[in-house]
Amino acid sequence: MIYCGIDWAEKTHDVALVDDSGQLLAKRHITDDTAGYRILLDLLAEHGDSQESPIPVAIETSRGLLVAVLRTGNRQVFAINPMAAARYRDRHSVSRKKSDPGDALVLANILRTDMHAHRPLPQDSDLGRALAVLARAQQDATWNRQQISNQLRSLLREYYPSALAAFDPWRNGLCRREAHELLKAAPTPSKAAKLTRTQVQAALKRAGRQRGIDAEAERLREVFRADWSHQPKLVEDALGKQMLALLVQLEASCTAADDLATAVEEAFPQHPDAEIILSFPGLGTQLGARVLAEIGDDRERFADARGLKAYAGASPITRASGKKSSITRRWVKNDRLNHAGYLWAFASLTTSPGAKSHYRRRRDAHGDWHAAAQRNLFNRMIGQLYHCLQHHQLFDESTAFPVELASVA
Repeated sequence: MIYCGIDWAEKTHDVALVDDSGQLLAKRHITDDTAGYRILLDLLAEHGDSQESPIPVAIETSRGLLVAVLRTGNRQVFAINPMAAARYRDRHSVSRKKSDPGDALVLANILRTDMHAHRPLPQDSDLGRALAVLARAQQDATWNRQQISNQLRSLLREYYPSALAAFDPWRNGLCRREAHELLKAAPTPSKAAKLTRTQVQAALKRAGRQRGIDAEAERLREVFRADWSHQPKLVEDALGKQMLALLVQLEASCTAADDLATAVEEAFPQHPDAEIILSFPGLGTQLGARVLAEIGDDRERFADARGLKAYAGASPITRASGKKSSITRRWVKNDRLNHAGYLWAFASLTTSPGAKSHYRRRRDAHGDWHAAAQRNLFNRMIGQLYHCLQHHQLFDESTAFPVELASVA
């Protein structure tokens, strides 16, 4: 059997082919373009690569055009963690030397000796991979929006506390268009105190507000005209300019998050697994798309539910040495899926009586902290999701939480 290792780089790649005995059969330096990809495929074909028996490939990345080319057909592509590859390098040389052709040889030998210990990239459908791109991008945009919002809040606390007090009654106050229009009209507290009723009403109308404009304008003017501390005039103006620069970034991140959320809402219902995922309590379109993006739609990806639970970081891990033993939460996990699982478990408490009863039992009878009880609930529900996806069944409350429902009754 032939094994291929590719040391990936930005512009060029090094390729190495080895046989079962570890003998180097071929090596090649290719460019990251169509010509380089053609050279790679021809090299694999010269050594027996075919549609029926493709040569497995190890590479240190799971994305990009090169990976997309390699994943065509039935080929197994293994994304090896660079830290793991560095540990394997020490098996072949103790001098700590490193080179790109040598790293390609190390990757090929990883498959030759330990291919059974590594997981190939899942064979997800094109729609599943497209959903993964959109859901992860929307999640990144949401995190970026929150980060910029926190920066803006911190800046306003330094010189403009009246703005924070004015926007506090609004949900997600700093991310609302009303707040953006008011901050543009009055970037400093001195200018905000001079706003007329007509100017405040105009700012609210520009933001799209249609009801309660007069009452809201009066409330805002009272807050802005209250007695607040001020920075020196020059410092206040400089902070106002800094705030406007942050506001431009926040508006862009809000627009990106909203546009990507709309794209997810359009694409997710088209997936065959959407109906099953949405049948679970606590999972809506956005959160369900994030869960599907991380677990994929390849039914052979996880051997059983335990593998999925470990991948999500929901199941605990045991550390034992001699007479000492401890059970702790997992640190190595899919952080995106784990984050979505925490929100999923939290949202299910208000939509599923069985989930709420399970959570209370973990808190009261077992003495778990909130995070531990949430993680235990997520561990149970993601196992149920695995079962439903494997058997094409919708979520059933009485089957999922029979003991909890009986106690509630």
